[in-house]
Amino acid sequence: MTLLIQQAKFELHQKQTLNLPHFAIEPRQYWVVVGSNGSGKSAFALALQNELPLQEGEYHNTFKRVHSFSFEKQREILEATLKNLNNDDTDPDFFGKTARETILNGSTELAFCEQIAEKLGITYLLERFFIKLSTGETRKVLLAQALLQKPDLLILDEPFEGLDQQSVQDWMEMLNELKKECAIVLIVNRLADIPAEATHLAMLENLELVLEGERQFIEQQSIYQQLVYAEQSVDVALPEPASALLKLPENQPHFELKNVTVQYGDKVILDHLNWVVKPRENWWIKGPNGAGKSTLLSLITGDHPQAFANHVVIFGKQRGSGETIWDIKQKIGYVSSQLHLDYRVNCSVLEVIISGFFDSIGIYQQIPEAIRLKAMQWLARLNLTHLAKTPFRSLSWGQQRLLLITRAMVKHPPVLILDEPFQGLDGLNRKLVKHFIEQLVNNSKTQLLFVSHQDSDAPNCITHLFEFIRENDKYIYVQSAV
Repeated sequence: MTLLIQQAKFELHQKQTLNLPHFAIEPRQYWVVVGSNGSGKSAFALALQNELPLQEGEYHNTFKRVHSFSFEKQREILEATLKNLNNDDTDPDFFGKTARETILNGSTELAFCEQIAEKLGITYLLERFFIKLSTGETRKVLLAQALLQKPDLLILDEPFEGLDQQSVQDWMEMLNELKKECAIVLIVNRLADIPAEATHLAMLENLELVLEGERQFIEQQSIYQQLVYAEQSVDVALPEPASALLKLPENQPHFELKNVTVQYGDKVILDHLNWVVKPRENWWIKGPNGAGKSTLLSLITGDHPQAFANHVVIFGKQRGSGETIWDIKQKIGYVSSQLHLDYRVNCSVLEVIISGFFDSIGIYQQIPEAIRLKAMQWLARLNLTHLAKTPFRSLSWGQQRLLLITRAMVKHPPVLILDEPFQGLDGLNRKLVKHFIEQLVNNSKTQLLFVSHQDSDAPNCITHLFEFIRENDKYIYVQSAV
């Protein structure tokens, strides 16, 4: 079995092409693909699966079972699930397939499904509705679905983003076992994520495969070394605020949650949680997938309906005491995986940035020229002005995430809430965003609430830590200054 691509050009959107001079995969090879955001890594994965139109050159594949996983595939499956649920209103308590049914995807190999779930530590998820899982849990289930197909070529596009550290370790060990049976292509955004067991490296730049071969050889090439250097250096100043900064009172907590409980039926998500966030405190929130981190943040952003049934005080006002959701959102910049999935409107890159000034998904009003110019200044900081008129959804997942993070920052908000913001970002853009965060906190006095599984992602401005720690079948909440 082999996959061979020779002198190939694959058609992309906007009249662009992906250029692959030569690439070949043999059984039991473990390839890792690197490159900056927008370099063509995800398009490369599609080309390997023959899912892009071939304009010229050769494509030959004798692998019989080729399976893949990516952010885009995750979004497609979730959108299809939601559409099916919206079309079926016969049973309000029906939420579609369980995690087990999703992994099986029509297969009858129940025993193998259980075996995979046990190895990946997700047996406890099998009976839960797929649509009710957290973002990280969803990824685990879809990765398990790919394994159930017993692939002889497995293509994984950023599979570990959003997974807690134990889950990443479990997956690394499974892939190390799997490479004895099949070929693997793993796409990563950070060079630090390249597994020690990888045998080959490929590098893309400007929609062209510029390096490919055995790992030791590639790591010595100057163009690869330039990518290493780029991940280590960044120094960019933020644009000035478009208007006077909003100030929050310094004499009261910004957020106060007392004895908060959130549950769906018998499933308790948060159990008698207490948390007070005072001015000038910057919190890092961490814990396993499914612990309730995103639920906690949704209480603060005003998006969770059970906030009204609990003691949740936001900016000095009890939820339900008359404040509007827009009063809250005006003071907050926010990014999450769910927001990324929800940002489905047809708009340009520039319009995504502009929407951050109005806390909207899309643009629904006349835009002052001063705001348009300020948005272009932000794009200039990202070196993306050439993409201003490009449709947002035509960009790579990493480029989309970078723009949504920028959208959350453009107001220089009093509070910045980042829920797993770095998913899909390459090393350079992670460093750039951390640099932006530090500037907002230090210069604009923005308060930060930050969720990440990666210790290396935490900004230097963190002052406090909120940890979800599993104890038997529940979580305890440990809070401390750092």
